[in-house]
Amino acid sequence: MLQDWTIQARTDCCDVTGQPFADGEFFYTLLYRDRHDALSRRDVSAEGWKQLKADKTVPRPFSFWRSKFTPPPPREPDALPKADAETRLRRFLAENRPEYTRAAYILALMLERKRVLRPTDSRQDENSGRRLLFYEHAATGETFVVTDPGLKLDQLEEVPREVSDLLKNADAEPAPAPESAAT
Repeated sequence: MLQDWTIQARTDCCDVTGQPFADGEFFYTLLYRDRHDALSRRDVSAEGWKQLKADKTVPRPFSFWRSKFTPPPPREPDALPKADAETRLRRFLAENRPEYTRAAYILALMLERKRVLRPTDSRQDENSGRRLLFYEHAATGETFVVTDPGLKLDQLEEVPREVSDLLKNADAEPAPAPESAAT
């Protein structure tokens, strides 16, 4: 189930060959569902991808995409995180509460527009029937899975206001979604 998904960072070496990725090298990210319907991530080089495709005993991934490896920037000393869109999105996804679905979706779209998140795939969730959007963080390579709440035109003014209110107050709780727009 989607509830079992956690944000998983990109690795810096191939899961199959064990070789580190070189700057600018293309690699594949594969997402697998286990028997409990939880998602797990594997990053593999082009060589590792060929080996996996040749081995007919390896299950097919639920989703996959190709990315270009860029080493992460040197880490700056940790400061108190500010209540920005990315911090909010991480919190909403970690807490996985239904009332955060619409806000998380809007935040993901904002971060996609700012090129912080790159869309990599979308799939229909077999359990909920909702569309799942897969994003990769441009700087860290982390994978984010966001549920598309299926917003309607009459909700387009209300939801950005809801998100704006949540961003203004870092400790705010969202107002419950109206019955007709529940996720």
